[in-house]
Amino acid sequence: MSKIESFDDFVKVHGILLAASGLPPKLYPRLFEKLAYDTFDGGDYFQIESCEDDQRRKLLLTAESMPKDSDVFLVDHAWTFRLPDAYKQLKEIPGLAERMASLMSVDIDVDAGEEEEVAEELSVDQIIDNEIRYAADKGYDSLRWLELEGLGIVDDSLLSLHLPSKFQDLVALSLIGNKIESADVVIQEIVKFKNLKALWLNDNPVLQKSERQMADEILQGCPSLEIYNSCFTPNYGLWALGFCGDIFGKDNPGCVQQDQPLCNVTSLDLSNRSIHNLVNKAFSVHEMPLLSHLNIRGNSLDQNSVGELLEVLKLFPSLSSLEVDIPGPLGNNALEILESLSNLSLLNGVDTAKILETGKHVVDSMLQPRIPELNPDDTLVDRVLDAMWLYALNYRLADDEKLDETSLWYVMDELGSALRHSDEPNFKVAPFLFMPSGKLESAVSYSVMWPIKHSQKGDECTSDFLSGIGEDKQRSARLTAWFQTPENYFIHEFEKYQQKLQAKAFESKPSNPSVSRSIQHSDGSPLLVYTDLPQVEEFLTRPEFVITNEPKDADILWTSVQVDDELKKEVGITDDQYINQFPFEACLVMKHHLAETIQMGYGSPKWLQPTYNLETQLSQFIGDYCVRKRDQLNNLWILKPWNMARTIDTSITDNLSAIIRMMETGPKICQKYIEHPALFKGNKFDLRYVVLVRSIDPLEIYLIEIFWVRLSNNPYSLEKHSFFEYETHFTVMNYGRKLNHKPTAEFVREFEQEHNVKWMDIHEKVKQVIRAVFEAAALAHPEMQSPKSRAMYGVDVMLDSSFEPKILEVTYCPDCMRACKYDMETIDGKGIVKGGDFFNNVFGCLFLDETAHVTPL
Repeated sequence: MSKIESFDDFVKVHGILLAASGLPPKLYPRLFEKLAYDTFDGGDYFQIESCEDDQRRKLLLTAESMPKDSDVFLVDHAWTFRLPDAYKQLKEIPGLAERMASLMSVDIDVDAGEEEEVAEELSVDQIIDNEIRYAADKGYDSLRWLELEGLGIVDDSLLSLHLPSKFQDLVALSLIGNKIESADVVIQEIVKFKNLKALWLNDNPVLQKSERQMADEILQGCPSLEIYNSCFTPNYGLWALGFCGDIFGKDNPGCVQQDQPLCNVTSLDLSNRSIHNLVNKAFSVHEMPLLSHLNIRGNSLDQNSVGELLEVLKLFPSLSSLEVDIPGPLGNNALEILESLSNLSLLNGVDTAKILETGKHVVDSMLQPRIPELNPDDTLVDRVLDAMWLYALNYRLADDEKLDETSLWYVMDELGSALRHSDEPNFKVAPFLFMPSGKLESAVSYSVMWPIKHSQKGDECTSDFLSGIGEDKQRSARLTAWFQTPENYFIHEFEKYQQKLQAKAFESKPSNPSVSRSIQHSDGSPLLVYTDLPQVEEFLTRPEFVITNEPKDADILWTSVQVDDELKKEVGITDDQYINQFPFEACLVMKHHLAETIQMGYGSPKWLQPTYNLETQLSQFIGDYCVRKRDQLNNLWILKPWNMARTIDTSITDNLSAIIRMMETGPKICQKYIEHPALFKGNKFDLRYVVLVRSIDPLEIYLIEIFWVRLSNNPYSLEKHSFFEYETHFTVMNYGRKLNHKPTAEFVREFEQEHNVKWMDIHEKVKQVIRAVFEAAALAHPEMQSPKSRAMYGVDVMLDSSFEPKILEVTYCPDCMRACKYDMETIDGKGIVKGGDFFNNVFGCLFLDETAHVTPL
């Protein structure tokens, strides 16, 4: 077909794509018409509006009404890219970064406001004079509230201000964002204030040095202090509660004694105040009889039991809306909270009737959108790379022959990107490839958008970003990519998981004497070998083995394909033939199963980086990520597909939204990146070992005496753009890239010299780790044992900067091109292993009970 001209041709060519999109068939003619005439008429029906401080947009319907399934709209793709190319394209395609930054609302000049302030900057003395006048105008005889924020105040200038002697009645003092460094100076000055209720020192260098000790001394010297650095002190009372209830502030410092100052408070936001104890005489129905909305999120309340807290809250007769972390101080279950607090009509913004109806344990509708943090030092390109995960979508190309190995990501145009998420959307959007010539090479990508509910003028148009994904596929956790979900819940899940891992520990299996024997024929005739691997055909040259083309005649099957019952039946393979694979070896060779196998055996050994199967452990991973962020630890992670070789679809990032969104391109593990690896002359490397397994029970494994070093081509860097450079962070170069071959013994000598270490010490640790991996498999999966299995596995190991080995992966039937190609000196320098003899040695060990050039583990 040269060109699609009729509607019938269109449906014939695009039938599968149309069905996959979910578009109702009655809209197919309308779509064909719009594609044929390139009609983008969304602007006639919709309008884009700004929201949330101009950092997000929304799409409103401007047509009088739009019935369900009444029309379909074409949405253009403003940017289509493969992930490794994103940075390069943004840098090189004229206008792309600017358009994307505008579309994603990250082109705001974050310095503009600061410059305005600088123009009108006042001195500290001028500010104090203004504050004194302001207090006098309000009828106060002395200054009681003073804010000196971001004024560059240092230790000496704080002393020279003589604040305690000038303002003895001060109730609140804010010194946020200055340059105060000395705890002694702060303590010396602050303890002179005898009526101080609130002190803010946030964002001063002094807090990084001695915060705990300084806090203790200030609290001892200022017993009336109720708020310190935005947190409640153990002495909090009416004043702190009044500040959070908007009763006390600059206009009403609250220094005059008054009876029941909080009697009119109806809404109280106590979120993230580090409150440990809510059982406090100020927090009572006597003081706040009208309290109807309470937010206690982000507080541990660890000095109160669940029962105590529920008893206190029950006493407020008007309390109808509560926000609290679940799991958290009131327990792990929304239903149990509602059982105790039956007056509530809203829990975390969700109608309590709906919670009871759905039986959900964890509820939260008040999810705030993730807004990209704008750093003035970031370039426009950096901002787009950070924000694009809130907008980008993906698809994968396929033709009759194969599926593309990597996904294409795309960002819809301004209209499509203004659609926000809703669990109950009124529009559906799907990608669509139009092939005007009927062939894939002519394809143009669009999205199609149509109404799935009746909508009226002024309604916001929304879509479900996780369409078709329910809780069985971790929907709530996946929403974290776009929304600020409750961190406490995920941290709790992570801590439970950690405790479970720490409880695991196998006893090591003893190294038993070998039980496997040579399988040579008693009459001395050669063993017949069937193989589909050209290297085995070429290099297995020993007279004891002869290659056959008939699998059913072979004594030994050495194949790269999975031999299952179906294949056995089809080819005529029997259970008497030896085969180079063990049953259930997926527990080693699939990345998610390998981590699971090791964790079943050893919990969380130091030689396995923290690893999560995102398909089942997303909540635990998010918890780990949140804890690391809270504790200011490195948060770089590497994502690897379960079962892809050669680092296909593998990415490195510290962006939580990116990690969650990358689940969409196929099942993955997420593993803590080794950010400080051992380097060889400045470059990253890993080590490929080859392990021969004769038996699982008893465990009989042998290590080939040489290993192969795989070097990256570029010097190692943690500069964020380097994560888009394959040849900086990855070491597999034998597929169309420049391969730096380094002989084993030469590498060992140069490495020892560079780092002043003994390689044999490292080698001993590596051997222990490899043994432990196979022990874990043998103990966790005894069903692997098979008397007719003998196999070879590649084991990849990396060293961290302390030269501790870390296991990366185990590979079935590893590529042995280098092993066969190069003659190599052994590690101890005592002999040469000829490349041409590699498979002769492998088969000798596995099938003839020989140990030339191998070490038993």
